[in-house]
Amino acid sequence: MAGLVHIYCGDGKGKTTAAAGLAIRAAGAGMRVVFAQFQKDGTSSEIKALGRFDNIDVEFVGTNYGFYRNMSPKEKEAAAEDYTKLLLSVMKKAAAGADMLVLDEVISACNNRLVPEEMLCGFIKEKPPGLEMVLTGRNPSRKLLSLSDYITEMRKIKHPFDCGIPARRGVEF
Repeated sequence: MAGLVHIYCGDGKGKTTAAAGLAIRAAGAGMRVVFAQFQKDGTSSEIKALGRFDNIDVEFVGTNYGFYRNMSPKEKEAAAEDYTKLLLSVMKKAAAGADMLVLDEVISACNNRLVPEEMLCGFIKEKPPGLEMVLTGRNPSRKLLSLSDYITEMRKIKHPFDCGIPARRGVEF
């Protein structure tokens, strides 16, 4: 089976949820999945659920750097180092025999220069032929879009956050 590249992007809710759902589907089919989160600290509820599967390897940086726009230059530098190490680690694991690699919020990490987009693009171009890849985040570059086989955009029409309702555990995180 040829592995394809998926992008879940847009300003709407559902990018991570769709990626987690696909990871569960793959795990249910006996596939080995590496699921990595960028710009999140591993406390989202999907991480707890995905970690229950023997054939899903969940990876994240445990430090909560918060929103990029609120980071100090020193925090941005530390986050870039941590997220680049994470990307290198999960690319190595995926190349060593995974069937699916999910890079949740890697597009945002690229946009914020917390991981080198060229490194990611190079891996996509040279990935093992059977490796399915899923990238999530807002505003993918033209280069990432050109390397993908699926592009699904989640478009916000209405969201409770706009009315002051904060994110709820188990629904938004």
